[in-house]
Amino acid sequence: MRRLLRAAAAGALALSLTATTAGLAAAAPPDRLASAVDRALAAGVPGVVVRVDDGRGRPVEVARQARWTLPDHRLRSDDEFKMASNTKTVSATLVLRLVAERRIGLDDPVGRWLPGVVPNGSAVTLRMLLNQTSGLFDYLDDPRLLGLLTGRQPRPWPPADLVAVAVSHPPLFAPGERWDYSNTNYTLIGMVLEAVTGRPYTDLVERQVLRPLGMGDTYFADGTGFRGRHARGYEPDAEHLGPLLPPGVPVGDGFAGPRRHEHVDVTGIDLGPAWAAGGLISTPADWRRFLTALMSGRLIPRHLLAEMRDAVPQGGSSPHGYGLGVMEVTTSCGTVWGHSGGFPGYRSHNYADAAGDRTVTVLLTTNFALAAPDAAAAQAELVDAAVCRLNGR
Repeated sequence: MRRLLRAAAAGALALSLTATTAGLAAAAPPDRLASAVDRALAAGVPGVVVRVDDGRGRPVEVARQARWTLPDHRLRSDDEFKMASNTKTVSATLVLRLVAERRIGLDDPVGRWLPGVVPNGSAVTLRMLLNQTSGLFDYLDDPRLLGLLTGRQPRPWPPADLVAVAVSHPPLFAPGERWDYSNTNYTLIGMVLEAVTGRPYTDLVERQVLRPLGMGDTYFADGTGFRGRHARGYEPDAEHLGPLLPPGVPVGDGFAGPRRHEHVDVTGIDLGPAWAAGGLISTPADWRRFLTALMSGRLIPRHLLAEMRDAVPQGGSSPHGYGLGVMEVTTSCGTVWGHSGGFPGYRSHNYADAAGDRTVTVLLTTNFALAAPDAAAAQAELVDAAVCRLNGR
């Protein structure tokens, strides 16, 4: 289910951004960003938050939601949000800080730090984990993890257990042969960070990133829910989820949670097992602090920042690249750097220009619903419009 969604949403995003580059910008209305928000809501997205900060004045902030969600929560641009895979950029930053200290090397085999954990671990390097070219199977594609995504079988999933699920499957390809997104890579990165430093991964993030940057609204999910005011996330109920998936894909009872207007409130599904691959909760303003510090060279040396942005093609129809924990996203108004994240009820996009002076965040309070063509195209237009606003266009 997770891979089907990613393929549908990412493919639609790539195709739509390519179409935008080909001419949508020239035909844009006077307030293209507002129109893009309207389009997303009309396509069935329950809620949208956009924050555009050009570093020169008050940021542009938008928070809109479908009427049926209002009794649950009134969405605001400073709400906490499950940032999910944006966490990968933080994990990669910690690795590069260790590289700067000469404690590890990007071309170290994972087997050096985690002996016996990964079959053929002498051939899989830390660089391959970071840029998603290891070929390792993504544990979220195993049926045993379906209950984690739907919230119907909550249980602890320690990192080592998730990796064990992944390596019970053969690799998708030889190490370094091509690119394929796998959460297994970043769970291993978290384990490597702990092995090298002797400290818990979450403690490293707190000490080296969150506390120094004053990211007081950013923390790891731990199964107890959000700490502060937060966006509520929704997914289609079982009846409306089925048509979004290819024929024959079992839907079962769908997602766990209270029913809401042909949807399910999935806010309570635990993000905690995502850990180093996607466990952070944050706000748009906090994430700006991180991206600005990273892209300006405050967190890692410039030469390693260049390594981080040395992107490999994502393949297929995607015009984008993937570096060491960062995505290179091409839009009609230029290239930005950052990451996206997806988890039931939450889809996020956090990007910055190369200098870190300007940032943009786009949040949607659904993820699986973006498999619908209209919603996927609306998401792509929204991201492109927000980046264009960032660049004064």
